[in-house]
Amino acid sequence: MIRVSIAGASGYAGGELLRLLLGHPKVEVAEITSERLAGKFAHGVHPNLRGVTRLRFRPMGELSGCDVLFVCLPHGESSRGIDDFRRIAGGVVDLGADFRLRDPAAYERWYGEPHPRPDLLGRFVYGIPELNREALRDADLVACAGCNATAAILALKPLATAGALESAVIEVLVGSSEAGAQATSASHHPERSGVARAFKPTGHRHQAEIAEALGVEDLHFSATSIEMVRGVLATCHVFADRALEDRELWQIYRDAYGGEPFVRIVKGQTGIHRYPEPGILAGTNYCDVGFERDPDTQRVVVMSALDNLMKGAAGQAVHAFNLMCGFEETAGLEFTGLHPL
Repeated sequence: MIRVSIAGASGYAGGELLRLLLGHPKVEVAEITSERLAGKFAHGVHPNLRGVTRLRFRPMGELSGCDVLFVCLPHGESSRGIDDFRRIAGGVVDLGADFRLRDPAAYERWYGEPHPRPDLLGRFVYGIPELNREALRDADLVACAGCNATAAILALKPLATAGALESAVIEVLVGSSEAGAQATSASHHPERSGVARAFKPTGHRHQAEIAEALGVEDLHFSATSIEMVRGVLATCHVFADRALEDRELWQIYRDAYGGEPFVRIVKGQTGIHRYPEPGILAGTNYCDVGFERDPDTQRVVVMSALDNLMKGAAGQAVHAFNLMCGFEETAGLEFTGLHPL
């Protein structure tokens, strides 16, 4: 059994990670932290875990040693605590944004300040298994991707790899859980209910991750909040370097994802579920990807959907962890979703 701990287990991603790891056949969850809730039972804030665990939160300073530490802390805290984390654990899987970018200049541009530990940026493996499977097998430091970035990258990476992606306009519709467990004026129910609100039409930090992962700079990214708790739907308008026929598109996406356990090509001819839809992915580690070719132009519309707390956070972290430890990639991630939800 691998002994793991979770730093910052009281938030939505931390709670989802705890749920997954408690059900993992090769894992013992040793400790979980929360400064605000130290001494309280985990099921007090994650009621779905009633009767499943008697773990209590403890302060970060009381963490003892473990094999792998999962870090689910607010932005900036991972880079400040990374030396302590490495002393505590043989491996670190960070769900935050601190170490996702490799370029210190890009980090400063998108986050507005110099990176506090630029010496470590190149040490972290970017944690999308479909991109970096072999590197993850040997990793001891993993930086999980952002949820919106994951949706966009998985939608567009096959076209970029095929050399067909010149530029893209990416619009993501996101659920409220993306904003985290702490209430804000924007997440207050009377302000959030029934709303479709553009909150980041330009300048979203996930754009930097997408550009770095795809190796394409001519990208344009916007994010809109809609009335949904879990989920991301990315609609990517791709302007290709040539006219792509359906047969070629199918070949590109089958070559990329035909053997992937958690990416499904969804492109039906009829029915209401012929395109990717985040609602049917709640609680799963799947990313569904589909596409349509505009017959009158060289535009291809690629759609992808995922659960931001799973494939966009905790599920992705467990998938990366499985690769790090040599486990079956699907261990602890077998849930197939519900329909109707």
